[in-house]
Amino acid sequence: MSHAITDKRPSTLRGASLPKWSPYAFAACSVAVAIGIGVAAGLSSKIQWGLIAAVLFVVITYGVAARVEGRRQAKDRIATSFVWVAFLIALVPLVSLVWVTVSRGVKVLDVYFLTHSMGVVADSEPGGGIYAAILGSLEQVALATLIAAPIGVLTAIYLVEYGRGSLARAITFFVDVMTGIPSIVAGLFILSLMLIFEMQPFGFAGSLALAILMMPIVVRSTEEMLKLVPNELREASLALGVPKWRTILKVVLPTSLGGITTGIMLAIARIAGETAPVLLLVWGNPFINANPFEGAQASLPLYIYQQYANSSGSGAAYDRAWAASLTLIAFVMILNLVARGIARWKAPKTGR
Repeated sequence: MSHAITDKRPSTLRGASLPKWSPYAFAACSVAVAIGIGVAAGLSSKIQWGLIAAVLFVVITYGVAARVEGRRQAKDRIATSFVWVAFLIALVPLVSLVWVTVSRGVKVLDVYFLTHSMGVVADSEPGGGIYAAILGSLEQVALATLIAAPIGVLTAIYLVEYGRGSLARAITFFVDVMTGIPSIVAGLFILSLMLIFEMQPFGFAGSLALAILMMPIVVRSTEEMLKLVPNELREASLALGVPKWRTILKVVLPTSLGGITTGIMLAIARIAGETAPVLLLVWGNPFINANPFEGAQASLPLYIYQQYANSSGSGAAYDRAWAASLTLIAFVMILNLVARGIARWKAPKTGR
C-alpha cells in the first residue's frame, strides 16, 4: 500500500513582495549615499544632493524590486517612484517661497503695519504701513468680482444649457483667447478708453481690467461644474413640468454651487496679485483713498513693486515689501479656505 507524499506548506498565488517600509528605507539609503557623494565630490549645493538622491532612489527601487518581485512589479514601482520624485521636486520651490517670505516678512509685520499707511514716510525711513494698499486691493477686487462673476456664470449657463450653433462656438473661441491674454493687454485696453474720454487714473479703472482677466476663468470653471451635473436631474425636473429656467435655478445651480464658488474664489486669487493693470490705471497713492471712483488709489501688488523698486536690497522699504508679500499670500490663503468652507456648506446633502 503506497502512501502519497503531501506538501504541508500552504499554497499561495502571491509571489515574493517587498515590505511596506521598503520605500522609506530606499529613500533613507539614497539620501545617505547622495550626501556621501556630495561631500566626496565637493558639491556644496543641497539641490545637487537632492537630484543625486532622487536618481539613486529610482535606481535602487528598480534594482531591488526587479530582483525580489520580478520585472513587471518593478516597472510599477519605478512609475510610482517617478511620481513621488516629481511631487517632491514640485514641492521644493513652493516650500522655499513660503519659507523665504515668512522669514523676511515677519520683521515688520505687526498691528501698526496693518493699520497705518505710508503717508509722508520716505521709502528709506522705517515706519509706515499697508492699510491704504489693503483697502484699495479689497475695493478693486470686490468691484471686479461684482462685474465678472455674474457675467461669467451667465455665459457658462448659456454655453451649457442653451448654446448651439455658430454663436456658441464663437463665444467659446473668444473665451479661450481671453484666457491667454497677458494682463498688460487688459490694462492697455482700459487705458485707451480712459484716454479717449480724458479720464484720470482711479481705482475702478483697475477693477475693469481685473474683471477682463477674471471673466474667462469664471466661465471655464463654471462651465465644467455645470457639465458635471447629471442629465437625469434635469430630465426629472422637466418631466414634472418645471420650466427650464426654473430647473436651472433650483436644480442645476444648487447642485454645482460648491464648484462654482470655488472657481470664483480661484479667479479672485488669480487677479489679486496682478500688478501691470494697477500700475497703468491706478498709479498708487501713499495716502488713504476709500473712493475707487475718484483719484489714484493704492494696491497691495503695486505697493510691493514700489517698495522693492525703491530699495537697494535692504533697508526699511525692502522689509516692507516682504511684509506686504506675506500679507498678500495670507489673503490668497484665506480666500481658498473660504472657498472650501462655502463649497462644503453648499454641497448637496446625500444622506437622509
